Amino acid sequence: YIGCGERGNEMTEVLEEFPELEDPQTGDKIINRTVLIANTSNMPVAAREASIYTGITIAEYFRDQGLDVALMADSTSRWAEAMREISARLEEMPGERGYPAYLASKLAEFYERAGRAKPLGPENPGSVSIIGAVSPPGGDFSEPVTQNTLRVVKNFWALDSDLAEKRHFPSINWDDSYSGYSDMLSDHFEEEVNADWTENIQRMRDILQKDGELQETVQLVGKDALPDRERLTLRIANLVKQFYLQQNAFDDVDQYSSPQKTFDILELILDWGDNAYKALEEGALVENIVSLDSANRISELKFNEDYKELKTEIRKQMNKEFEEVVEE
Repeated sequence: YIGCGERGNEMTEVLEEFPELEDPQTGDKIINRTVLIANTSNMPVAAREASIYTGITIAEYFRDQGLDVALMADSTSRWAEAMREISARLEEMPGERGYPAYLASKLAEFYERAGRAKPLGPENPGSVSIIGAVSPPGGDFSEPVTQNTLRVVKNFWALDSDLAEKRHFPSINWDDSYSGYSDMLSDHFEEEVNADWTENIQRMRDILQKDGELQETVQLVGKDALPDRERLTLRIANLVKQFYLQQNAFDDVDQYSSPQKTFDILELILDWGDNAYKALEEGALVENIVSLDSANRISELKFNEDYKELKTEIRKQMNKEFEEVVEE
């Protein structure tokens, strides 16, 4: 963990909390396999610029021993600011917003040191995964550090303060975030998990995109003014956000979800949505559909280890409720 230009109390919190946290797989203390590089904001600028390189070099040292290393750099924006200050003192030609002209190449050099490698000595290959935090001033994604970072990385998690205020964790904006590895891994998940993996993920994205478009209308005229089908879309999107995207890191079961369980939860939500649309076409009232108990019961899957039987039970209840709501 590289604390580059962060406040000193944040480094202190890491030092106090990590000795208490245990690895759920080994039972060992997390601090025993953690390297902390503390470079706070009140330290020299030159040290801040060097801290990133120190961290990635140490990560490569463990990688060459056949280990898998996760490197957190918090934050690369402070690192770029240090480079800007050093460049100004060297009287170099400034680029956009005063950053040095070589900012893009420096960021690319750093991120490109991540990857999987086969060392000469150990039998097992090692790897370095880099997670870099970018802190754009005022949330301005058009500033040079953010833009040059997005050109290099293939995976982007956009943190959203509005979601955090709504107590939605992890607070990752699903509209702005993306992964460049999804197409590469789709065949793997379709073989190892389920053949419908890619199709269901795309259906979920379409629902969330439609929900984002409808939210603007809801704020103007209210939910009740929408057509019945669109009100159902909002309900299905809420199920996805609450029961699929939301996760409780403090729950022993929900803090980790296997790909198979993740697929099963999403599949049940989409099946509920298909039945809801079908019931609406057959004359059921939308008010009766959105109030069905089976929808709320999907959340029970998140907190249950033996969820397979529960999934079957909820599916039976779902089919029964939709039959009854159509007959009404």
